[in-house]
Amino acid sequence: KEGARVMSLLDGTKKMSKSDPSDGSRINLLDDADTISKKIKKCKTDLNRELEFDHPDRPEAHNLMSLYMVLSGQTKEAVINQSANLRGWGDFKNLLTESLITNLQPIQTKYQEVVQETSYLDRLLLSGKEKAAAIANQTLREAKEVLGFLL
Repeated sequence: KEGARVMSLLDGTKKMSKSDPSDGSRINLLDDADTISKKIKKCKTDLNRELEFDHPDRPEAHNLMSLYMVLSGQTKEAVINQSANLRGWGDFKNLLTESLITNLQPIQTKYQEVVQETSYLDRLLLSGKEKAAAIANQTLREAKEVLGFLL
């Protein structure tokens, strides 16, 4: 349930979206470590140094804490306890950055392996094309039959 809806890094009331014109509003799956670090450092927080969940006037705090909770695999209580020892958002953002980089690394590694294997991609595209053509041809045949074009 938690983390099902990830909010923008620049506005905790809006959903994170790849269609947002600002690249700083989101973490892309292929962002490198430096880019992730810069985006997290610039993401919106508030002047309150206390790190907390579920405060109605602090959507950005809830968003970042929830994101960290999901990525770190911890409970809300564990994140609250861990955050109690931090000196504010700067320290917390470092934890969140490390967690994001760690979680995205396997995806990025697999992506690099796949894109470098061009024969695999060619086979995959051909297979997809054949499956799509079979479905499309069957649908077209059924439509022609219904319309009386096939006797």
